Amino acid sequence: MTDLKVYNFMSFRKIALVLSAIMLTVSSWSLFSQGLVLGLDFSGGTQIEVGYKQPVDVAELREKLESAGFDSPVVVHFGAETEVLIRMQGTPDEGLADRVYSALKSDGVEVELRRVDFVGPQIGEELRDDGGLGMLLALAIVMLYVAIRFQFKFSVGAVLALAHDVIITLGVFSLSRLEFDLTVLAAVLAVVGYSLNDTIVVSDRIRENFRKIRKASPVEVINESLSQTLWRTINTSATTMLVLLALFFFGGELIHNFSIALMVGVGIGTYSSIYVAATVMLVMNIDREDLLEAVEGELVDDLP
Repeated sequence: MTDLKVYNFMSFRKIALVLSAIMLTVSSWSLFSQGLVLGLDFSGGTQIEVGYKQPVDVAELREKLESAGFDSPVVVHFGAETEVLIRMQGTPDEGLADRVYSALKSDGVEVELRRVDFVGPQIGEELRDDGGLGMLLALAIVMLYVAIRFQFKFSVGAVLALAHDVIITLGVFSLSRLEFDLTVLAAVLAVVGYSLNDTIVVSDRIRENFRKIRKASPVEVINESLSQTLWRTINTSATTMLVLLALFFFGGELIHNFSIALMVGVGIGTYSSIYVAATVMLVMNIDREDLLEAVEGELVDDLP
């Protein structure tokens, strides 16, 4: 053993298991009962970009469009306070842009129609299905990679931790009724990569310590490994959170949901790397013999 202070993380694993079960149950219930608020990318609709000579208040523009009879328009700044992006869900209508343009300039304000994009509902459905398949494929590849690099029990822990992170992140969006679009999907996939990186670091240290620390129980080995990687995990998560907070407050409304998804994912991913993946290994009775069998030329007789 080293002189490093070892924290007894695994003493809280039952509490963590109950907490994860609650979060997963609530998230799954919300996803199945009310689903996600799908953005224009997945539901189809019209996207209109307009420009003003002076900065404008998007809340006032939203009220103006609603009073003109447009249903639930999404109005956000696009790059600058003089650039506005308007999104409306539903079947694309070529005359919609002209009606929106007329409503915006009805009070004599100078406004320029810059761009109009249409997303058909069929294309949106294809994007949604392809995104879901891509996420499932990513989890399958991760499981294969971890099984080859480490051991099967490590791969089960890693994939369950990743699925845990994805479901809870999606659950937050379902419960809060935040819009889920392609940028959020990209953030969820980034969460998979971030969480995997954290889990790989912890798993590598667990494997190393199982071979090095001969007279210790699996719980003691995992506690030692988590303690050794604790500050690395804290520093990585803290610096990532600082960047995400900057994006959330100064990046504009278009990437608000993107940054929220990443902040939730990074936070829950850090938790799952410590508790979910390691707890699954203990449930599957991970021990030193599992790792020795995977090492060519190393004798199992060397066990204490």
